[in-house]
Amino acid sequence: MLWSLAKVLLFVALTAALTIGASRLMDMGGELRVALAGWEFTLGPLQGLIAILVLVLALWLLFRIAGFLIALLRFIAGDETALSRHFDRNRERRGYAAVQESLLALASGEGRVALARAAKAERFLDQPQLTNLLVAQAAEMSGDRDRAKTAWKALLEDDRSRFVGVRGLLRVKLDEGDTETALKLAEKAFALKPAHPETQDILLQLQAGAKDWKGARATLEAKRRAGALPRDIYRRRDAVLALQEARDVIDEGKDIEAREAAIAANRQSPDLIPAAAMAARSYIAKGDTRHAARVLRKAWEAQPHPDLAAAFAEIAPDETPQDRQRRFAKLTDINPGHPETRMLMAELAIAAEDFPAARRALGDLVQAEPTARALTIMAAIERGEGADDAVVRGWLARALTAPRGKQWVCEKCHNIHAEWQPVCDNCGAFDTLAWTTPPEGAGPSPTQTEMLPLIVGRPDSTAATVDAEVVEDAPPDSGARGAL
Repeated sequence: MLWSLAKVLLFVALTAALTIGASRLMDMGGELRVALAGWEFTLGPLQGLIAILVLVLALWLLFRIAGFLIALLRFIAGDETALSRHFDRNRERRGYAAVQESLLALASGEGRVALARAAKAERFLDQPQLTNLLVAQAAEMSGDRDRAKTAWKALLEDDRSRFVGVRGLLRVKLDEGDTETALKLAEKAFALKPAHPETQDILLQLQAGAKDWKGARATLEAKRRAGALPRDIYRRRDAVLALQEARDVIDEGKDIEAREAAIAANRQSPDLIPAAAMAARSYIAKGDTRHAARVLRKAWEAQPHPDLAAAFAEIAPDETPQDRQRRFAKLTDINPGHPETRMLMAELAIAAEDFPAARRALGDLVQAEPTARALTIMAAIERGEGADDAVVRGWLARALTAPRGKQWVCEKCHNIHAEWQPVCDNCGAFDTLAWTTPPEGAGPSPTQTEMLPLIVGRPDSTAATVDAEVVEDAPPDSGARGAL
């Protein structure tokens, strides 16, 4: 402390002396006369400046030598670390200067400069947590992935930096597309810091991608406990995961467990369409048609959907078209103006061969929202009413180029899926599929539309698509008679 104060005072004194010297030099007409030990020197301006610089250099060397001599005296007096501390201070000063330059380069986006300064700091400082972190980040920015890996792995050796090292390696593996190793690293990072939001999100997405639904539900619960997830979102996402667990149980052939799992998933999120359809079929399998109908009506109130109508039809598969119309009234009375409800009512009327009622139910939908399905229903109505083949072909021609209407679309990447699933096939995002109209021009050709989904029954992966030529050649009353 005293030595530092002495250096400050000497610097102030030297500055004052230089100021006084410059003032005297100007008063003397540009010459500097120095008298020392009986000798007198007369210096010009340039000579005086050189002399001052030499004096400053001499004083700097004097300070350095004095500092070394003081450290040496302390060492001789018994302080064994005096000399090492003296040299370490110089190294630390240069090392921290390199750290500062590296941080500035990182902030400026200069990866190679940051890496060079970080390597310099690594030579001068004995701070592996700090320097390895700088090297890893700078190597990532400059594209040196191998060096980044080495630096991240070095951080694993210390408890204080282990999480940072695991997180860094996790990012590297994600960039490389090695999801299997990334999942293991995410689990390790989650074990180290269970409340870390980014780690929770990455682990949840990786577990969903690997179809580890049980592990994903545990991660989701930890996210809820940490307060990082609103309760309504938690309930929906937990229902999504529970639904996938139910599907796995079905694949294993455990009918009873699958039914209970599907019902539990629906209770978590009643408006989740796949869960409602599966829960309804579980109730139907148990013979509880009343609960099945109630589940479907509640889901239809939130979002009318063809899958819900198909499940509602399965409650009484052998009923006549007229009986089906009467029973479906409990469903169609909910959201009666919704396009899905109107098309459903038109299909039911077609099945009952009541084509005027089908036309009334469809209304102006073919003008307001001319989707492939609505136009195909209109073609069936025209055929049923005995219209000319040219009229029927005209509606079918429009259907071939019309939009498909609402589909399962990823809200993140806008990729279209044939059926709902918890993870997007394209971007890997979790719980982003929504039943909505895709962007214009997206999706498959309208010729692949599954026409009249209620009439043909519940679609599956092996179901054939309707061919326009088959519809054209069908008899006038074949549109829906034997399907419902």
